[in-house]
Amino acid sequence: MAVTAITSHTKSFIHKLSRSTESIPTLVASLYRFLLFQANPFWIQSCYFFSLSMAGFLLLQILPLRDVTSKPTNVDLLFMSVSANTVSSMDAMEMEVFSNYQLGVLTLLMVTGGEVFVSLLGLHFAKIKFQKKDSSLDASGMELATLSDEAELGHQKPDLMPPDMTVLDMKSSSRKHLFFVVLGYLIVAHVVGFLLILVYLRLVPDAGTVLDRKGINASMFSIFTTVSTFANCGFVLTNENMVVFRTCSGLLLIVIVQALVGNTMYASSLRAVIWLLKKLTKRQEYDYLLNNYGEMGYDHLLPGPHALYLAITVAGLVLLQLILFCCMEWTSDSITGLSTYQKIVGAMFLSVNSRYAGESIVDLSAISPAILVLFVVMMYLPPYTCFLPREDDRRLLEDGETSRRTPGLGFILSPLSSIAIFTIIICITERRQMSRDPLNFSVLNVVVEVVSAYGTVGYTTGYSCKRQVKADVHCKDVSAGFSAKWSNKGKLVLIAVMFFGRLKKFSMGGGRYWQFI
Repeated sequence: MAVTAITSHTKSFIHKLSRSTESIPTLVASLYRFLLFQANPFWIQSCYFFSLSMAGFLLLQILPLRDVTSKPTNVDLLFMSVSANTVSSMDAMEMEVFSNYQLGVLTLLMVTGGEVFVSLLGLHFAKIKFQKKDSSLDASGMELATLSDEAELGHQKPDLMPPDMTVLDMKSSSRKHLFFVVLGYLIVAHVVGFLLILVYLRLVPDAGTVLDRKGINASMFSIFTTVSTFANCGFVLTNENMVVFRTCSGLLLIVIVQALVGNTMYASSLRAVIWLLKKLTKRQEYDYLLNNYGEMGYDHLLPGPHALYLAITVAGLVLLQLILFCCMEWTSDSITGLSTYQKIVGAMFLSVNSRYAGESIVDLSAISPAILVLFVVMMYLPPYTCFLPREDDRRLLEDGETSRRTPGLGFILSPLSSIAIFTIIICITERRQMSRDPLNFSVLNVVVEVVSAYGTVGYTTGYSCKRQVKADVHCKDVSAGFSAKWSNKGKLVLIAVMFFGRLKKFSMGGGRYWQFI
């Protein structure tokens, strides 16, 4: 009797277990549909960056360091993981302490956190979303939708498309082509960048000697620098960042191009690539992409005039910084010993990197306050800041910004106000060090660090024992950023700033209900 009861309970348990196992695919499918059709992109990307950052932190914690004498805290490792994944390049540790395995983790974090890669994932899911919507239409619904689409496309003549292709078919095909164009853009940029840097290191002995002296593999340096620069992260395998390559103008020019095509000039470059493919292949999908950019749901695909004005604006801002830097710093100690050509290339390198890339060839604490404030302004500006003289183009830009805004964020403070609040909080957490060490822990240096983290740039004034008012015999200069000397509370606040800055496109409308009269 007891055996019969046990057997019946076992069968009941197995039956329930099998039912629950069968429901797992249903649960996963429901979750997938929710994320695809209902979840707000802000929360999706928040979970994405948070999950990857935590995974990276765990891997950095498990894998051994190259420098066994270094004893980083968990907060430092978390800081570096978040910094790499949000492409902020704020460093609380020296780069040369990481082993090759840990550098591989940082490389993956930078790849998956780069704007082009993240937008590629978004484009892929948007393609699936539109395909499901299109396939859900019945025959009559599809016919009506097709006629409606044709009516909306005033400039898209039906005879431009193959006779057996509807407008919906053209949309679907164009989305697929856009996905592969962006994927190809991503791959080609990395392959070409890696090869150019590697060849330069082989051909120029001075650059190769620096790596040999530090025991850094040239191939690893080329891969890491290419990924970091294209993602506009700004991490470099040397503790001194690019300072040790300040005389290598060819390398700096390569990095300048990579930084531009990976961020501020990405939209303009993408449109140019699509236009070139249209001329070379004569495929109608590329013509459709150029004329119907708004239907693709891809923020980086801009109208022609807007893409042109964006390129002009980027060039203008770089030129402005270049001129002012040369006027203020031409004879300064920060670039002493360089030739005229090297100074111009170096100034251009700093001007380009102040817009999100964050690599540097000078000690920022040594440059004039006026230039430092100029860099702060440039770090604050969104990547697609653009001068648009035409009213129609401004309306298109405003519509795009409205579509990215997250409901409810309009009630909170503006990005500038949020930066002020974060700065105040950090001044509170670091108040003791600001009192004991006012030259290093000045308000300006804190502002530079906070704005740099918000802008995901990575510029830092660093820390110097020579600037201490009361000399500390135990003080040791490190090549890590200024935030490396902060308390754990201050570092955690800066981690929040990095997350906030990486997702700032969703909060650009914040504070719009405040009226200053």
